[in-house]
Amino acid sequence: MTSAVDRFRELLRIPTVSHADESETDWSRFDEFHAAVERLYPAVHATLEREVVAGHSLLYRWAGAEVGGAGSTASDPLVLMAHIDVVPVVESEWEHPPFDAEIVGEGADAELHARGAIDDKGSLVAILEAVEELAAAGFTPAHDVYLSFGHNEETAGDGARAIVEVLRRRGVRPGLVLDEGGAVVDGVVPGVSVPTAMVGVAERGVMSLLLTAREGGGHASTPPATPATARLARAIDRLHRHPFPTRIAPPVRAMFATLAPHATGPLRTVFRSLGLTGPLVARALSRFGPEMNAIVRTTAVATELSGAPGENVLATTARATINIRLLTGDTVEAATARVRRVIADPAVEIEVRHGSDPSPVSPWRGEPWQRIGAAVAETLGTDIVTTPYLQLGASDSRWFTGIADAVYRFTPFHLTRAERDALHSHNERIRVEVWLRGIGFYRALIRAS
Repeated sequence: MTSAVDRFRELLRIPTVSHADESETDWSRFDEFHAAVERLYPAVHATLEREVVAGHSLLYRWAGAEVGGAGSTASDPLVLMAHIDVVPVVESEWEHPPFDAEIVGEGADAELHARGAIDDKGSLVAILEAVEELAAAGFTPAHDVYLSFGHNEETAGDGARAIVEVLRRRGVRPGLVLDEGGAVVDGVVPGVSVPTAMVGVAERGVMSLLLTAREGGGHASTPPATPATARLARAIDRLHRHPFPTRIAPPVRAMFATLAPHATGPLRTVFRSLGLTGPLVARALSRFGPEMNAIVRTTAVATELSGAPGENVLATTARATINIRLLTGDTVEAATARVRRVIADPAVEIEVRHGSDPSPVSPWRGEPWQRIGAAVAETLGTDIVTTPYLQLGASDSRWFTGIADAVYRFTPFHLTRAERDALHSHNERIRVEVWLRGIGFYRALIRAS
């Protein structure tokens, strides 16, 4: 008999890699994935309505007991989100082939190594497993349940955006939306040793600036006093030496207020008194590593560089892409203006390639929030503290904020620091027992919906 882990491994072996240039994406792999899902989850496909959106995204509707029948709209539906696509790999960097889905170790130490094991087929397949089990047992949810599986979250995200438009036209207004995001972690917040379920109530905005410096070009043997490459490097260095200011945004303030009773020593008082200590705490946290720095400031980093076409040629055009992640309260317009002031060189052109402001902040009180916390306690551990959190990366859930007020970002897996570091890197992996517990979380959330 095929087990949940076997089905997970089969789907991980299908390399649904998305590329920014979609002409490079092998869409036949996505068709293969769709066919495998249909074959592996018969109860899902016998019970739920399924449609393909935007060519490769999947939208399922499980009609609730409140209102049944095709085309009807029930109140307060639940939307469970994940994405089909994964990021590219450099196979030579991996200890185990990224699309072989090998299991390494035994018992509690067994790990499943594969691209997408966590981001995000881990959630997608766990959702399918929970729905399959419930549907096969004859369960009917009280309210409609939607499964939204985007096909290009890692690039354009327009698959999820198209799904939102489908739901908007049908008058669907979800009562709770849950996408990938924070996980159950240990020791992330200084002074807090209890395991914490980091549930994203908002996510940072994302934007890219293109910096361009130009000159006449020529032979590298006779460079000008300030070639285009040097002018560009100076601009990047100024951005690095003058980071955005630190501050405590409302979701971060809520996180510390929630965790204050679990903090040790004087940090308990510090976290409870952020009205007074906020500026000091923000500056201190920026020195506690990349994650803590990213929750207290807008970040900016040069990611792509280009210059001359040859080693002995002066660049006529030198370019850099600056990736900026906007803290709640900042905007694309304000961040662009600040970059312009910091660079302070009118000869460096600044162009906004794309940008979206931070998401609205979802409530960390009320019934939808309590439903998530109850599912965490029931299936992942009563010792785990569920806390609001500012999602550091962008997700497909940002499109759902236009039709829902309660949009959250949480992946129900207890992840180590090393496992989180492997996301978008080599040796992505998840412990088998951790993944299996995540199925229980989704099952409990559906039952409560």
